[in-house]
Amino acid sequence: MSDYRTLDISAWTQVGEGGNGTVYVNPSKADVILKVNKAGINTLAFVTNEYKVSKAVEGLGIQTPKMYEIVRVGDGYATLSQLIRNKKSLSRICEAEPARTEEMAQVLCENGKKLFSTRCNTELFPSRKEQLMRALDKVQFIGKKNRQIIATFARTIPNCKTCIHGDFNTGNLILSDGRYYWIDLDRFGYGDPMFDIGHLFQICNVYAPMKRVQEIFHMQEEQLLLFWKAFAKAYTGEEDPAAFNRLAGKFACLDMVTRYELQTPSLPERIFFAVHIRRLVKSYFQ
Repeated sequence: MSDYRTLDISAWTQVGEGGNGTVYVNPSKADVILKVNKAGINTLAFVTNEYKVSKAVEGLGIQTPKMYEIVRVGDGYATLSQLIRNKKSLSRICEAEPARTEEMAQVLCENGKKLFSTRCNTELFPSRKEQLMRALDKVQFIGKKNRQIIATFARTIPNCKTCIHGDFNTGNLILSDGRYYWIDLDRFGYGDPMFDIGHLFQICNVYAPMKRVQEIFHMQEEQLLLFWKAFAKAYTGEEDPAAFNRLAGKFACLDMVTRYELQTPSLPERIFFAVHIRRLVKSYFQ
């Protein structure tokens, strides 16, 4: 028997859904939000890590909702955390006001640069480069030649010790009363900021045509592409950041490989990643 108390989900009302899970509120708990991860990542080990990471990130002085408690929900585990009132993610702002898409790209850029300049606790948080190198030994359906190409590039990545989010996207930076908060921190770590930027590139370019991705981020393909273009311009200060785009494409490939270390992909996901990794290698490494 665990010491974690059990919540009755029927007493809670769903208010949001993302790629990793669902969020609920309860009228009797005005300042609390319940996050229930999807099957496979609602285990005690995963949720405990999510809880500890959020606590530790808060300790670094990074603005994030306060984490309160781990609870049981059905056969899995979930978290109770601070409810940020009147909040909107950058995704929701772009959905409601498409004319502000480029502005929100600049906001993500500015907040990302602040995050990337924060020294990380390297004893507590994982190195994304080390995770990548371990994943290269696990990844399936990739030929020997492409594996070697990726590994050769991976070894050139500098060993940065600054913070990276791990799931850097428009849904994980929220605005409330003039303040921005980072959320969904279970993949937080340290390393080259391009790991985060490659993840964003993947969403806005590689995944942009996919209906499910458009639903999650509340933007159509054209708007996701516009967001990336504005982000790249803001980040580099260049009108045509072609070299930056090529580098981001390489890190998008690394992001797919690293999934094998962060979360075991299903068979359909492994096939999907294998196809796109080959395409990214062909497009950006050769």
